[in-house]
Amino acid sequence: MPNKIVHESGNLHVTGKAVYIDDINTPSNTLHGFIVTSPIAKGILKSFDLSDALETPGVHAILSYKDIPGQNQMGTIVHDEVILVEKDIEFIGQGLFIIAADNEHCALNAKAKIKMEIEELEPVISLEDSMKLGLKLHDTIVMESGNINTEFAKCDHIIEAQIENGGQEHWYLETQVSLAIPGEYDEIKIYSSTQHPSETQALIAEALHVGKHAVVVETRRLGGAFGGKETQANNVAIWASLLANKTQKPVKIRLFRDEDQKITGKRHPFLINYKIGFNNDGIIKAYFVDFNANAGYSSDLSMAILARARTHAENAYFIPNIRIESTAWKTNIPSNTAFRGFGGPQGIYAIEDAMERVALKLGKEPAEIKYKNFYKHDINNTTPYGEIVENNRIYTIWDKIIEDSDYYSRKKKINEFNKNNEFKKRGIALTPVKFGISFNTPFLNQAGSLVNIYTDGTVLVNHGGIEMGQGLHTKIGQIVADEFGISLNKVKVNATITSTVPNTSATAASSGTDMNGMAAKNAADKLIARFKEFLTKHWSANTYKCQPENIIFKDNKVIDLGNDLNNIEFTEAVNLLYLDRISLSAQGFYKTPNLYFNNETQKGRPFHYFVWGISISEVELDILTGRHKILRTDILHDTGHSFNENIDIGQIEGAFIQGVGWCTSEEMKWDKKGNLLNHSPDTYKIPGIRDIPEIFNVELLKNAPNPNTIKQSKAVGEPPFIHGLSVFFAIKHATAAVNDHKKYPNLNIPATHEKIILAIDELKNNK
Repeated sequence: MPNKIVHESGNLHVTGKAVYIDDINTPSNTLHGFIVTSPIAKGILKSFDLSDALETPGVHAILSYKDIPGQNQMGTIVHDEVILVEKDIEFIGQGLFIIAADNEHCALNAKAKIKMEIEELEPVISLEDSMKLGLKLHDTIVMESGNINTEFAKCDHIIEAQIENGGQEHWYLETQVSLAIPGEYDEIKIYSSTQHPSETQALIAEALHVGKHAVVVETRRLGGAFGGKETQANNVAIWASLLANKTQKPVKIRLFRDEDQKITGKRHPFLINYKIGFNNDGIIKAYFVDFNANAGYSSDLSMAILARARTHAENAYFIPNIRIESTAWKTNIPSNTAFRGFGGPQGIYAIEDAMERVALKLGKEPAEIKYKNFYKHDINNTTPYGEIVENNRIYTIWDKIIEDSDYYSRKKKINEFNKNNEFKKRGIALTPVKFGISFNTPFLNQAGSLVNIYTDGTVLVNHGGIEMGQGLHTKIGQIVADEFGISLNKVKVNATITSTVPNTSATAASSGTDMNGMAAKNAADKLIARFKEFLTKHWSANTYKCQPENIIFKDNKVIDLGNDLNNIEFTEAVNLLYLDRISLSAQGFYKTPNLYFNNETQKGRPFHYFVWGISISEVELDILTGRHKILRTDILHDTGHSFNENIDIGQIEGAFIQGVGWCTSEEMKWDKKGNLLNHSPDTYKIPGIRDIPEIFNVELLKNAPNPNTIKQSKAVGEPPFIHGLSVFFAIKHATAAVNDHKKYPNLNIPATHEKIILAIDELKNNK
């Protein structure tokens, strides 16, 4: 299959013709949806009066929780998140009332007339305060293997540390948006910028007190998501649906950028305590790690995110004795949620920090310490949760990237540079990645499709995945075109619609192509079987007896390898089946095989396979300002047999840069009252063009087919995010050069300029 195929919507993106939800032509009677949100982080809504506000010209409806026909709940896994406040206010930006008006001006006039009495209470904003008060959302969960207590007593060395990472704003270009259009009886159609249309459908049905069959959710494309539209797109869709149901008019809600940042959840900040024991050779013998996550005010996906942190706590290393504890803590900020990596980056951050400290303690090269502890090919290859690590490619990647990057000679040059430069320091770091692919929850690993062939030889593909810029539709189109042996321009991938492919899982966990691609192939295989059955009989009616195994689909033709006279155009074959009244439509289905997990024992096989990779980054740091630049990054990443290298490399580059943002510049600032202080692009720093490495080498691992997956490929969405950690540890290496690497820098994620300067000052004062 060719590797130069570009994104199916690429030309629409660059010309501005791609239709997002805010671009959809709306009916002339469409109303503006507006949310009245809480101005305080914690309190009690004691009373309210909407009567005067309802008299405002241009206002069609104002709804409180009392006006919700069904359940006042939009919690996904745990029902602890109300659609509109009944009594308890939990964060600034929480929905109190929703307004449908002719325009925003009318809605603002109505908002000013709403009378309400609110009693303000003292909020809990920081993770540390929540932990002091014991505000657990759920019980602590423990995963362990071996016996850490016995082994710690035998270790030559033990290091204990506390580290932390901040949150991260998704900063998708398209903010949360939804258009709800009422139909006949209790029917409603919603265009939603969601990663999970079936969940959006279910929650709307519950809120409206109707069956799911009355609710249709359609999504053509998202303007980015990164996990931020897995659950939190539901809010806007539900609010719009309630207003549309009440007014019986279309209602659209689109959040302004600042408003979006204020009221939506982020990546979970973690406070991590760990203890690591090792011998004089640097072999890790025991590891204890305690993950504490700032969940915000409700559960959302926090427990699932902590589950992935647990299953990535050892990263690419075999640790025979390990105990992992994890707890979600409640605070009065918006509920934190899914973000690319889904807890994996936080889990890997801790063990990588530990490895760096081990190397410093022993006076050894960090890369060598990491190499010594890698999972082996033949022994010591079972994870803390009991899954056998198969197809380990870390050594192949290591050998190639160490040579290609010239790591060791560059390290010597960096040390020499640092000796000769007082105010500029350089650093380099190597970070491995082992990332499990599949949803941690086994039943979510399923997908459906519908493939229709038309009599002109064109093919329409429906599947349950969401295109959010990652190239999913492009890859699905490639898969189907390849199965039928036809040109890609004859295949169109349709918008995702709940009435066409039901009961879908979220496009998340990096499994969109894996599952939906297999489902589309399953549908294509059914159709191909029909072609072969018919053509075998059709061609065998002549003197030559056709064998079905000799029929292939190639170059827009159906070819009988046993008789050249039987070769026909694909379109001709389609019409022969049509005339014989054979269905040219098929549903496909796929479930990822051999997945299981016991939540009680925390053991099982949650992942279908692992993705491997290594990144090496070199930075230069100005120790007077804390500013740094990435001089070079080398990434060698395992994508199995990539069938679209353009898209895969683009995903790796983008994920890496997003990881760099989390590690360096993206800092969430809350005041004691629960106000998010940096909620706009002028105060929240995402990476820009100057943050791209000056030399940026990204390569896919060759000759590494992945068995039992679509086209022998591997997922690519989330794992490359972790490569951003190589920049963070390179900055730490440069910072430590201030004190000639005598002490490990007190520097956490994000390593902002200010934090780097503070770490440098601390090192200087402890010479």
